[in-house]
Amino acid sequence: MRSERISRSTAETSIELEFSIDGTGKTDIRTGVGFLDHMLTLFAKHGRFDLKVACDGDLAVDQHHTVEDIGIVLGQAFNRCIGEKEGIERYSMVSTPMDEALSTVSLDISGRSYLVYNVEGLKDKVGDFDTELVEEFFLAFTRHANVTLHISLQYGKNSHHIIESIFKSFGRALRIASSINPEIEGIPSTKGIL
Repeated sequence: MRSERISRSTAETSIELEFSIDGTGKTDIRTGVGFLDHMLTLFAKHGRFDLKVACDGDLAVDQHHTVEDIGIVLGQAFNRCIGEKEGIERYSMVSTPMDEALSTVSLDISGRSYLVYNVEGLKDKVGDFDTELVEEFFLAFTRHANVTLHISLQYGKNSHHIIESIFKSFGRALRIASSINPEIEGIPSTKGIL
């Protein structure tokens, strides 16, 4: 089973994270940021990942360090889980509706960190969650997972629905791209390395 456990402590956050690619969608998520807990639960459920996160962050300052650092640790865990990338699908593209909102996530487990984030029109907050932190989360993830990730909002009005559509698409795309295909021999690259 491709799984990892990571502990990370800084002056801003203390995080314990367990992640399994070949899971069933089982979660235990306690970040201190309710909306992030909801999004990570959706990500794991729709990606069929097992995910356990406990975070003690400096929420008296704001949510930024908690959200960013969880993106860092999740990216590190994924990168370790994926190993040498032998036999993986590597690419995926998934569109997911959430009521009036539709987003598409395109993913390449390339060994190269890159984020394209085309999401316009979010309100500043969903409840007490700063929506600008969605991009910060994905930027932190891509940098530490070493993946190329394109997130595009086709349309949508409700900020909660838009972000939910993105996290569901992200989970589904990551599951597909990281899945093992018995028809693929070795590393899926003409370079022989990812």
